[in-house]
Amino acid sequence: MKSVFIVCTLFALPFKGFSQKNIATTTVPDPTKKILTVDASCGECNFDMQGKDCDLAVRINGTPYFVDGANIMDYGHPHAKGGFCLAVRRAEVQGEVVNGRFKASYFKLLDNKPTIDNKNKKN
Repeated sequence: MKSVFIVCTLFALPFKGFSQKNIATTTVPDPTKKILTVDASCGECNFDMQGKDCDLAVRINGTPYFVDGANIMDYGHPHAKGGFCLAVRRAEVQGEVVNGRFKASYFKLLDNKPTIDNKNKKN
């Protein structure tokens, strides 16, 4: 019985790391870098970007970029009211564009009021 427990424990250990969040962004902006105010939303749903799943994106000077360092699920369910798949939100960010992706070192939503709500859009 003891050996079964040990085998099960050893089998489960490698999977422990998959359940932890890996957030590269900080909660405090770097005072030496400029803070940008941008539109943030689901790249596929609201910025017409090509992708396989709902992913967080920001629009900087009219150009959308997928975000590395912050996850769409870190800010609530994307399909909930006001979520990133249903709304475009304003955010403060710091980071840089590298290989066509925005590498965020700081990401903060400004408010809960969406700037665009897909349910109110006319098709």
